[in-house]
Amino acid sequence: MRDDHVAALKEGMRYSLAIEAGEVRVLDERRLRDTEIVRLVHTAVFGADAAVRQAARWLIRRAGAALGIFPSSIQPLYEAMGREAVSGFTVPAINIRALTFDVAQAVLRAALAGRVGPVLFEIARSEIDYTRQRPEEYAAAVTAAAIRTGYRGPLFLQGDHFQVNAKKYAQAPAAEVRAVKDLIWEAIEGGFYNIDIDTSTLVDLSRPTPARQQETNYTLAAELTTMIRDLEPAGITISVGGEIGEVGGKNSTVEELRAFMDGYRSVLREAGADLAGISKISVQTGTTHGGVPLADGSVAKVKIDFDTLAELSRAARGEYGLAGAVQHGASTLPDEAFDRFPAVGTAEIHLATGFQNILYDSRHFPDALRDRIYGYLKAELASERKETDTDEQFFYKTRKKGFGPFKQELWELPDAVRQALGEELERQFAFLFGKLRVTDTRALLDRTLRPVDVPPGVPAAWCA
Repeated sequence: MRDDHVAALKEGMRYSLAIEAGEVRVLDERRLRDTEIVRLVHTAVFGADAAVRQAARWLIRRAGAALGIFPSSIQPLYEAMGREAVSGFTVPAINIRALTFDVAQAVLRAALAGRVGPVLFEIARSEIDYTRQRPEEYAAAVTAAAIRTGYRGPLFLQGDHFQVNAKKYAQAPAAEVRAVKDLIWEAIEGGFYNIDIDTSTLVDLSRPTPARQQETNYTLAAELTTMIRDLEPAGITISVGGEIGEVGGKNSTVEELRAFMDGYRSVLREAGADLAGISKISVQTGTTHGGVPLADGSVAKVKIDFDTLAELSRAARGEYGLAGAVQHGASTLPDEAFDRFPAVGTAEIHLATGFQNILYDSRHFPDALRDRIYGYLKAELASERKETDTDEQFFYKTRKKGFGPFKQELWELPDAVRQALGEELERQFAFLFGKLRVTDTRALLDRTLRPVDVPPGVPAAWCA
């Protein structure tokens, strides 16, 4: 049966793609873009068995390469930012939790219209689980979106918050570190050449000095960096991010930044090789992932310490040659806040929940589907509800976990519904690109970065 599914996949693509000796040529780009990529990406996500899904994902990646679409590392641009050879913008990193093919198209349409260069498509370790999207699948959906929109050039896929869970680490440290290493390996195989290591959960503020507080954080971050350097493909330096303060905790300081970076670099030197270190540093300046929901379901106003963010970015660039500081948990901030990030030299900003909110709260989102998702949350996630939570607060905090169980139903919403949702998101992406000053940066990106083709192994089922 598996061979039949792969044979049917081959037959269905024979008018648009030619596959010979593991290489893919595009025969009819319009046919591929207008109709067949839609079927192909659906197979890549929901195909009848693992073999046909893997074959479809490989075919999407190679078709993308044939059209000039490559998974890439943002490292050369961040090195230029660290040298202060380029500046004046903040790179958006966008987490897509649902409708990945459609949402990625909205991102890319806005990017093409605004001649935007650097945009990161990312997914966190936690999101991989509750949205039921493994890295290879996520990469296929984003690449398919690039084919569909006519995008050409580098695709920056990023592992966000590849985080060591503090509770699991306390119980079984080797097993928890192994789980993160396994995920890093899987992500790199899937074309993720940007990895954010998050060992900041292990910072121990009860220790007497910042150096001691950050010790486990920087030691483990260096160990994971060394592993990444061993795995990265020839011709690519994976962009690695570190983190000094857990989002939602106390605000970071320059002293903590120096303690982390000095310790981290010392451990890398002791590894006995001249390894490239991190390219950016995530800090805490007052935000919380997703925001804090109030009793009526609205989100509490957050005051970001932009002075601290500016100081941390200056120190990161001036003292360590990094691109700058990274701001997490920012998508629910008021619109007027976003132009301040490039003004204070923020290297990168992570955006997720705000786009989720646009989907759920849109007048185009089917009421009946939302009701079914909320019913599921009430039944299955009751243990996550605090006694003081209103329904609005409970749903706001948990509705991200409805995307996985309802993934296929969301993907298969009527075309008109998905188009309307995509147009709403596209307007918001275009707005944010303007605020973050990444419009008209495509030429800069092209001067800075040369994409490298890394052909993945041909799936065994494809050769059968």
